[in-house]
Amino acid sequence: MELESKTIIITGASSGIGAAAARLFASEGANVVLGARRSEKLEALAETIHQTHGKAVFLAGDIKDQGYADALVDLATHAFGGLDGAFNNAGTVGEMRPAPDMSIDNWLDVISVNLTGAFLAAKAQIPAMKARGKGSIVFTSSFVGFGNGGMPGMGAYAASKAGLVGLTQSLASDHAIEGIRVNALLPGGTITPSGGEGNPAALEFIASLHPMKRMASPKEIAQAALFLLSDRSSFMTGSPMIVDGGISVRLT
Repeated sequence: MELESKTIIITGASSGIGAAAARLFASEGANVVLGARRSEKLEALAETIHQTHGKAVFLAGDIKDQGYADALVDLATHAFGGLDGAFNNAGTVGEMRPAPDMSIDNWLDVISVNLTGAFLAAKAQIPAMKARGKGSIVFTSSFVGFGNGGMPGMGAYAASKAGLVGLTQSLASDHAIEGIRVNALLPGGTITPSGGEGNPAALEFIASLHPMKRMASPKEIAQAALFLLSDRSSFMTGSPMIVDGGISVRLT
């Protein structure tokens, strides 16, 4: 029970990595606070967790809205008495095309969801963790935009995910003395709705880019997030933790 009695916010919880994390964290004893845009998906996930005797509450909303970030923290506090951790996992890929062909609306939306949304989440979560005397925040970044992980047609996505690593390191430096750890998780290709799920040809191509010649399951990435949120990573903060099946090594 790695997260027993810990209250954890999970954004992007309606599917993919977020949903896998919700099920895993609950099975490890966490009280999970589920956030995403699709209320019906969150309700179904919460019910699944309840059926296995886990504890879950949910609230649908848009992570680009500061009021929503505040509301998730309020829900954690009212339902479970406080906040111990957050897996800020929600994100979007956006258009995949060269910068000259990319719309400004796409650029602004991707940056707003992936980077500004993460900032707003942390802004709401950190005071609640300070009240606890400690906490752990995990952001889902990507190998894309980090080190040698450049990919064509992904300028907005890469910029937002690289920015998340910088945000992680700055927040870690600011709040380490307060017992709050902040780390970034950098997955490789993962079989999710946005990662080619349902398209065998796309999955085969993406898998071929990895030295392991396969993609991750959402649970494999969730297990890495569990480590960062648990006390097993108690001396880790400010780290971009790569869980990518070796794709960043291949691109070196």
